[in-house]
Amino acid sequence: MEYKALEGIVVLDFTKVLAGPYCGSILADFGADVIKIELPGKGDDARAYGPIVNGESLYYANLNRGKRGITLNLKTEQGKEVFKKLVRKADILIENNRPGVMERLGLSYEELSRINPRLIYGKISGFGSTGPYADRPGYDIISQAMGGLMSVTGEKGGPPTRSGNAMGDVLGGMNLTIGILMALEARNRSGRGQVVDIALVDSVIASLEQAWQRYFTSGKIPVRHGNSYDAIAPYDSYRAKDGYLVIGCGNQKLFEVLCLRILNRPELITDERFKTMPLRVENQMALKKVIEEWMQDMTVDEAVKQVLDVGIPAGPIMSLDMISNDVHFTEARQMFEEIDYPGVGTIKLNNSPIKLSESKAKIRGLSPRLGEHNKEILMNLGYSDQQIEEMKENGVF
Repeated sequence: MEYKALEGIVVLDFTKVLAGPYCGSILADFGADVIKIELPGKGDDARAYGPIVNGESLYYANLNRGKRGITLNLKTEQGKEVFKKLVRKADILIENNRPGVMERLGLSYEELSRINPRLIYGKISGFGSTGPYADRPGYDIISQAMGGLMSVTGEKGGPPTRSGNAMGDVLGGMNLTIGILMALEARNRSGRGQVVDIALVDSVIASLEQAWQRYFTSGKIPVRHGNSYDAIAPYDSYRAKDGYLVIGCGNQKLFEVLCLRILNRPELITDERFKTMPLRVENQMALKKVIEEWMQDMTVDEAVKQVLDVGIPAGPIMSLDMISNDVHFTEARQMFEEIDYPGVGTIKLNNSPIKLSESKAKIRGLSPRLGEHNKEILMNLGYSDQQIEEMKENGVF
């Protein structure tokens, strides 16, 4: 019998675009009842984001799978009344409005916790709810720029480069999920909910790990090094005759194996430029030249095999077409799932990377059409057909 890790947990997802919906999708995959709350007539901005197939946004579909949907106009008194009734039954609320919006609506944590003291209130914004920048709008690219990630990403001597995905949003969504799960565990002890306050920029700053320690100890500002790493060498991308691969020698033993069994250059072990890890980092371009000379007549697959065969971590730089046709990711790890989407046909969605032995993640349904579950959710709150029709006429949803 399937055991859903978050079965019985009710989540109100009043978020849009990526970071918040990403968190909501994780919770839904593990069995939470996630109710997506959207603005009437408009909905989540992401409904207009491509790719669009037959009028449906697959961007939205991927981030909102498995949720139920309701539209609410929170500027109306009846809309607020419905929202508060939902809060009474909820375990978690997530929202990504700019700081102050919920307070102006009379729906702050302080107000809602009086209705439901067990409510966990997760909020995510560009800069968090405190500090001089709290009122600034924040998108992923802002978080990558102001969190330091762009300053260390890109080719040596080149301009700052944004990560190829919305890394700030994804990190923020993951941290919101982690914070919520910790708050759930804390509630098991205290009986009370609390606020989880996540900033995209904070999430990016924390992700830079060793770059901060290097800066704090040396005073030197980290610079862009392409695909190499400030702490380890050889640990980079290398060109073979038909493409690129990566090799990572994370300790002295692996470097010595590389020199002896792959490069056939034992003298490199005692070379003054390469004797220690800091020296190899300092002289990594010279080391890279040696490695690329060794593989210049090899294919990526040939070079990767030889390096792996002696126990050194290596792998090809894979494009999305390669990943989506690799049985390790598609079958063994089940990183994609096909579902039938009305009006579109069969689509593939990203599956969860979190694998639990007894409580498996699963895409538990489609993303909701705008206001799809209005009547169902309102009737569950005790509203009659007549009341629901009157609310519709009054622009509540």
